[in-house]
Amino acid sequence: MTVTLVNPDGLPKPDVYRQMSIATGSKLVFLAGQVARDAEGGRVGEGDLAAQVEQAYLNIGTALAAAGGSFDDVAKLTVYVVDWTPDKMPLLGEGVSRAAAKLGVDPVKPITLLGVAALGEPDLLVEVEATAVLD
Repeated sequence: MTVTLVNPDGLPKPDVYRQMSIATGSKLVFLAGQVARDAEGGRVGEGDLAAQVEQAYLNIGTALAAAGGSFDDVAKLTVYVVDWTPDKMPLLGEGVSRAAAKLGVDPVKPITLLGVAALGEPDLLVEVEATAVLD
């Protein structure tokens, strides 16, 4: 594996993400923000944050497979959530867990979570961008 995930000594050790990834591969993949759209561009999970998170993560897995990798190669995620409040964390976690089960991966990555006023289309509740490292 080209990405090793760690929580260094001297930093908090959260359960839901890792503080750092150490990447040793030779191919960088910068994936545009993925949203709740299926392969045909159809809307997925309107009004359902968990369903939209799940679809965004599945789209990341699909894109990385096309590049010769998998979600395991993700070094960093940035998640943008419309009107974020901490009470949405369980829905975020549910969507991540469902996607991880379908992808057969450990979804715990270094992550930056940002609350935003809106995304590119009014029905979108979440957008997830990824950076991955492949051999």
